[in-house]
Amino acid sequence: MAIAMAGFTMNDSITKAVSSEMNFGQVMLVRGLFAIVLIGLLAFHQRALRPMRTLLVRPVALRVIGEVVGTVSFLAAIVHLPLANTTAIFQALPLVITLGAALLFGEPVGWRRWLAITAGFIGVLIIVRPGAEGFSQFSLLALVSVVFCAARDLATRQIPAQIPSLFITLLTTAVVTATGAAILFPLGGWTPPSGRALALLALAAVLLLIGYQCVIMALRAGDISAVAPFRYSALLWAMLLGYLVFGDRPDAMMVTGASVIVLSGLYAFYREHLRHRPVAASSSGMPPEGV
Repeated sequence: MAIAMAGFTMNDSITKAVSSEMNFGQVMLVRGLFAIVLIGLLAFHQRALRPMRTLLVRPVALRVIGEVVGTVSFLAAIVHLPLANTTAIFQALPLVITLGAALLFGEPVGWRRWLAITAGFIGVLIIVRPGAEGFSQFSLLALVSVVFCAARDLATRQIPAQIPSLFITLLTTAVVTATGAAILFPLGGWTPPSGRALALLALAAVLLLIGYQCVIMALRAGDISAVAPFRYSALLWAMLLGYLVFGDRPDAMMVTGASVIVLSGLYAFYREHLRHRPVAASSSGMPPEGV
């Protein structure tokens, strides 16, 4: 899980760096083409390919929609916000999933976890700072991404077991890539990419595949409640890479808000472990990377 979070965060850093020479629609398109080739070959090798009409299965369609909107809003946010801020807001995802499972599926949530959810949202508000001088409207896009990624993970729980995860990933990547092509021109059109940018986006696609596979291995091989907290290592990577690559220094409000979110999430995981109801801990916890 720690390796997966490192891979996803490095991919985010590459995306943010490359966005200086091309819009994020082009990033989605180029990175997606690399990812389709890699995931397609792996799916073919593992005999995970299925008919395209699988996309019409309702939970699959909902998962793809959640990933598409989540990816677009996440990339729009990460281009304009410090890497650590966007990553910190995204750490509220497990709490939003717990909330969604309670509201949509009637999952029992005790008062302690309700307090954890409330505390987590307070942590998000500390980072976003609505109405304050440091407020950025792009923080709202990060929140939109969290909501749609929660919908993605909740829909994933309803997908029939006979549909291979790898094929769902391939479908999702293809639709996200097509979305990148669709929004390319409204965002400013095609910019001939440099060799450096192409190499970085190819590396990003590899990192996505490594991260995806590591998440699956972690959730299948390890105790869910023990593995889930390692998702928060993404925040450490984001702070380190944000400082080394972009020169970003997290301020006191960001660190305070992130600490509240992480502590709330850890407590929610702990309560799930006691109740043997791993709702948030069993979700993918993956950022919206187009897979």
